[in-house]
Amino acid sequence: MERLNAVTIKGNPLTLVGPVLKVGDKAPDFTAIGVDSKPVSIHDSKGKVRLLSVVTSLDTGICNTQTCTLDNRLPEISGEHIHYTISADLPATEARFAKEHGIKHITFLSDHREMSFGKAYGVMVKELRLLARSVWVVDKNDKIAYIEIMKEIATEPNYDEALKALKKAV
Repeated sequence: MERLNAVTIKGNPLTLVGPVLKVGDKAPDFTAIGVDSKPVSIHDSKGKVRLLSVVTSLDTGICNTQTCTLDNRLPEISGEHIHYTISADLPATEARFAKEHGIKHITFLSDHREMSFGKAYGVMVKELRLLARSVWVVDKNDKIAYIEIMKEIATEPNYDEALKALKKAV
């Protein structure tokens, strides 16, 4: 499924590939690659609340800000939860970023091989083969509890709303 003009980057329209998901839908399975180059599936964290922070590329200013802001704010949420930052960056790029920025609370996943996450969650940008900026909360029953897909990729998500949804799901 392709959605023309679903998002923009600096005002230029882009096409998203994949379904339109809604709060309450079952979270689709996906397989991405961890910084250790091993596959990771959403089922690996079954029974836990997950925050999925999706960025276009960690080496851009807004993606950097999104990742660092969430890493700094995640300790505000008590209870058991897992945090993934997902991008189409190579695992080595994600590992370097995590080390350079002292990231402590986020597990990085690369969708560069198959775009499994992007296609399953409807955020693969067809023209760029990258992921559209978005934030998702998946509850312990694998239901989507929160979605924010940025209409303009070059804008930051609403951190307060995402963390409020995470807190509620925990």
